[in-house]
Amino acid sequence: MTMSTSYFVGDTVALTARTLRHVTRSLDTIITTVITPIALMLMFVYVFGGAIDTGSTAYVNYMLPGILLITIASGVAYTAYRLFMDLATGIFERFQSMPIARSGVLWAHVFTSLVANLISLVVVVGVALVMGFRSGAGVLAWLAVIGILFLFTLALTWLAVIPGLTASSVEGAGAFGYPLIFLPFVSSAFVPTQTMPGPVRWFAENQPVTSIVDTIRNLLAQQPVGSSIWAALAWCVGVLVAAYVLAMVAYRRKIA
Repeated sequence: MTMSTSYFVGDTVALTARTLRHVTRSLDTIITTVITPIALMLMFVYVFGGAIDTGSTAYVNYMLPGILLITIASGVAYTAYRLFMDLATGIFERFQSMPIARSGVLWAHVFTSLVANLISLVVVVGVALVMGFRSGAGVLAWLAVIGILFLFTLALTWLAVIPGLTASSVEGAGAFGYPLIFLPFVSSAFVPTQTMPGPVRWFAENQPVTSIVDTIRNLLAQQPVGSSIWAALAWCVGVLVAAYVLAMVAYRRKIA
């Protein structure tokens, strides 16, 4: 490991620990990223679940992948918010003036998002298990699910960096997450797309969330994933690459 790499790793770890402390001290973050998805899961299973025909699949098993994506979308919205606040309060510039890796501040927010979302996902899955979720999927299937969720989180995190760096107000930075949270509701996450009217069905079947949800659902149910896994990976990688490039352009302009 070179000297510059060693400094980058050390600085990023220290800055990530700082950002994680802010997350654990923020009650509204915990409510939004953990309690809200759990409340949605309780409502859909115990209020709407009986009216939705998912065949032999228990409804909690059917809708859990969508809830996991909503959990991630809720979490990454705070990445944009935290990054904007660091810029607005001058902390970002203060770190840039110190002898630390210049990109460490940005990567700290990315790693914080990954860690915080991992914890949120574990909690949500734990509650789903209490509610009756069961899966006979093997180790490889679970690793595939974890890999897809990791890619999805990383892609949305870098997408969140863009408004975090460019928004003109805290409301603008925070509003980034609303469309992402809404997307699973117009997909196969909660109801089969076959029940939707024509134009809505077309959109639901051709937007990224449906392929990701279908892939995760089939992996957990030990069913063939078909071509949905390639569509899911293509969406995740495509969004990740595009978001990373745009985020780095915005970052360089901000620190120039």
